[in-house]
Amino acid sequence: MKGVEIHGMTRSAFILRGAIAASAAYGARAAGPYVARALAQAQSGDLAIVNFALTLEYVEAAFYKAALTGAKLRSDLKSLATDFGQDEQAHQQALTQLVQQLGGKPAKAPTTSFPVKDDASFLRLATTLEETGVSAYNGAAPALKSPDILIAAGSIVQVEARHAAALHNAANQNPAPRAFDKPLGRALVQSQVNRYITG
Repeated sequence: MKGVEIHGMTRSAFILRGAIAASAAYGARAAGPYVARALAQAQSGDLAIVNFALTLEYVEAAFYKAALTGAKLRSDLKSLATDFGQDEQAHQQALTQLVQQLGGKPAKAPTTSFPVKDDASFLRLATTLEETGVSAYNGAAPALKSPDILIAAGSIVQVEARHAAALHNAANQNPAPRAFDKPLGRALVQSQVNRYITG
């Protein structure tokens, strides 16, 4: 879909870049509503992908909430879980608003259950979910028709990758264990995530 050009870029891309700049200045949580608004002109054919991404964000946000309420975590991991959970909620809110502004119906948050009770299980499962999120966004990117949604997905996947790196580091592992991330298709992502979805 073509948009109004502003010095060589579409209006929605211009607004989106401003939102990303706001995120850098004020934090990801502050920029969520602006990202969603910037993407409102995207093509409706991308809605299924956006809703799938929304479901992943629901799962990740629910995991961090479960870890904070049900696991005995050391202080640095509590800080990571708090910050990362807020980031996932910001992603969730932005994607929900995007679906609504495109005239679609946001996916419902699933019921979840996570085997997280201590530092080791937290690090193992958090890393798995964040790495799966990175691979899912990378796998979905080629199918996106809207350049603006692609830019937004790129801004989210970078945060997911930083989460994964921080978790690797907290586990005394190489924060960047591979030179390239393998993209995953929807079926493989679902196989990774469905084990934690109970309804």
